[in-house]
Amino acid sequence: MGPKLVEYLLYEPEDTGILWIKFNRPERMNALIGTAEENGTVAKVGEYMRAGDDDPNIRVIVLTGVGRGFCSGADMKRDTPDAMKGENFPGDRGTSEGPDVAREHFFHGFTKLHRDIALIRKPTIAMINGPAVGSGMDMALHCDIRIGCEHTRLIGYQQLGQIMENGGSYYLPKMVGLGRALEFAYTGHLDAQRAYEWGLLNHLVSAEKLEETTRELCHRMLRTPPLVQWISKRIMRAALDSSLETTMVMTSNAGGILGGSEDAIEARRAFLEKRAAVFKGR
Repeated sequence: MGPKLVEYLLYEPEDTGILWIKFNRPERMNALIGTAEENGTVAKVGEYMRAGDDDPNIRVIVLTGVGRGFCSGADMKRDTPDAMKGENFPGDRGTSEGPDVAREHFFHGFTKLHRDIALIRKPTIAMINGPAVGSGMDMALHCDIRIGCEHTRLIGYQQLGQIMENGGSYYLPKMVGLGRALEFAYTGHLDAQRAYEWGLLNHLVSAEKLEETTRELCHRMLRTPPLVQWISKRIMRAALDSSLETTMVMTSNAGGILGGSEDAIEARRAFLEKRAAVFKGR
């Protein structure tokens, strides 16, 4: 069963095996609906991605924005009707008054929803077509790969008195090193060229080539057995907080299992027969 669709987030699966998930509030640079409510944008991103993860016809998931922006983060006008946002998720605390209300709300609700993106087993790509602000930047960092163009901007909420809350403070120093991460924490802005030089963007191309480059990468991914991708992703993400010894144990165990998979047998057979392999994720 597919996800429950909303107009401000598009769900566009293709016969190619690519699922496009698109922020769709171009008149507000794709600002979020809500925070940790059931129909909030971040919650729907996770729901859409899980639907793609469960669909055997989907191989790669691309997150991007309609119009000039990727996602401009929180809607500062705060005029979205409660009926559109829906109810808070059970366990999303922070509804009672007190000095700890903000931490409770973020830790048990909004931040957890961002984490869901990192748990998707299939490859995820953020095609950052414009500014990625606050939560928009965090969602891009939770994706596996980021592709940008000259319009790409990574922007935090530092100048509005806020820190990176939803995973960015974890990923940034691991991706670019502590000094550069702190430079961003102190300034809150990166243009496309600097983001590419720092390694936050895998590819930096012209806006005219952005979708083409993304599609080319997706099609290269389609030539690799799905199980190899899924297990590689889980091991490498776990390795961020693990040791060399533990990682080598995981790869040794996984390698032996993968070698006998249906897809591995098909890959070897296709190579010998000089034809394109047909993978089933088994």
